[in-house]
Amino acid sequence: MKQRLNKLSKILFSASVIGWIIIGVLLFNVVNADASNSEETNIYKKLKLFSEVLFNVRQNYVEELDVDDLIDSAIKGMMDEVDPHTHYFTPDEFEKFSTDTKGEFGGLGISIDKKGDYITVVAPIEGTPAYRMGILAGDKISKVDGKSVVGVSTDESIKKMRGEPGTKVVISIIRPGVKDELEFEIIREIIKIHSIPYSFKLDNGIGYMRIRQFNANTTSDMREKLDELESEGIRGLIIDLRFNPGGLLREAINTVNEFIGKGKLVVFTKGRAPQTNMEYLTKYNRIRGDYPVVVLINNGSASASEIFAGSMQDWDRGLVVGQTSFGKGSVQRLFPLSDGNGIKITTAKYYIKSGRCIHKELNDKLLKDERVQNGDISKEEIEEMQEEAEDKSHEDVYYTSKGREVYGGGGITPDIEIEQSRLTDLGVDLRRKNVFFNYSVDYLIDHDESVSIKYQASQNDIEALLEFAKLKEIVFEQVEVDSILGWIENELTGNIIGRKFGEVERYKIVLEEDTQLKETMEIFEKCSTLEEMFEYAEELKQNKKEEEKDNK
Repeated sequence: MKQRLNKLSKILFSASVIGWIIIGVLLFNVVNADASNSEETNIYKKLKLFSEVLFNVRQNYVEELDVDDLIDSAIKGMMDEVDPHTHYFTPDEFEKFSTDTKGEFGGLGISIDKKGDYITVVAPIEGTPAYRMGILAGDKISKVDGKSVVGVSTDESIKKMRGEPGTKVVISIIRPGVKDELEFEIIREIIKIHSIPYSFKLDNGIGYMRIRQFNANTTSDMREKLDELESEGIRGLIIDLRFNPGGLLREAINTVNEFIGKGKLVVFTKGRAPQTNMEYLTKYNRIRGDYPVVVLINNGSASASEIFAGSMQDWDRGLVVGQTSFGKGSVQRLFPLSDGNGIKITTAKYYIKSGRCIHKELNDKLLKDERVQNGDISKEEIEEMQEEAEDKSHEDVYYTSKGREVYGGGGITPDIEIEQSRLTDLGVDLRRKNVFFNYSVDYLIDHDESVSIKYQASQNDIEALLEFAKLKEIVFEQVEVDSILGWIENELTGNIIGRKFGEVERYKIVLEEDTQLKETMEIFEKCSTLEEMFEYAEELKQNKKEEEKDNK
């Protein structure tokens, strides 16, 4: 009871404090405003009410209250009434958010965001401890070293997870669709952020480029990688933007520039304030050859990566395949406040050349939905809401530069939808407990000289791996092993080669079991030009419509 009273009192008092402070800021404007301005007058009346509550609480509340804490809590509470991307920062938080531009740190290798009370994984970073152990986008971090981080600020949570390279941290995770909490024991490593970690020519003559995020070096890195691929005589290019959380807007525009040339509208912003309405055009007199480009996206592709994919689609310079992107198309601006505090406010939304708005309103609603935060809504219900929103978005039709139909309403809808296969429970456990990585380290101690770049895991190697897994308390039936035997062989092969010959060689092997990439490469076998790809995509779209019509 006492706790409830304290909580209620804090809410009332903090709201009053904010009201009193705002009065000081607005009173001058109100006094000097036209008396007939009813909106200004109404604001003054409400703020006057806040001040009355403030004085009554200060005079009569049973215990002394910490005004500073209440003010910060009240401001953050105010931010909860707007979209989830608008944040208030204390001085320490604001300084870190504004200046934390290091290229490396000792950590786990995850991009995170605060969603409700939970620190949530936006995307694991390839080649890092978190990625190797199978931490997934959407995982909610509940504990760090046994201590709860639910409700803890992003900054404090990061401090708990980062540390000296080589030290151990245990994180507990709540995973959608998994009943029990998962526990990961991770050794911290130096995390280096490379914008384009993988770029090489595939066996079928197609170039492959993975863009992890859009940072300050992305354009220069892309130019260098494209020059190398083109010198090798590629007949097409796959740009993989899956789980790319975005980054710098200008880099997204400049990378699109490489394919569409100078003076082309890529994106524009629209907001309530006139100064937020801006257009962004390409500015470099550069354009690559006309080889077909396929852009691969999924529901973890967000922000700048959506601008890139949607612009390639709008200018008919690339075929977009995969799954509908995340839909992060709002613009935030940082405003410094007094005493070192700061605020990040959503000021506008992104629209790409065809006129489509990238932002998906459903995401903001879900992030605010108490049922989602409390785990009172199932994964199936959320997926159903997302499907309904996507179907509704298809009612808003826009057109590319050549007249192809594309859809608005949030996120980038691919020209060809390709689903990704999901891991079995055994596969999840093998990754979560770092079985492949740890076994490959031990394996190379005894077999280093006999492992060549052409190494392929044998049946004996697989059986030894499974025995190793049992020591990690992973329980399984043979039928489970048989169902993913090819995947186990591929993962083991890739990990052993990766330990000896580097991450790029491991990645090439792992891609062989990537179902989305496999289907993407098949498109190049069916079509030799981008025009043929567009025609193929239209054919698939019409076939789908006919099937849906027949099923009704």
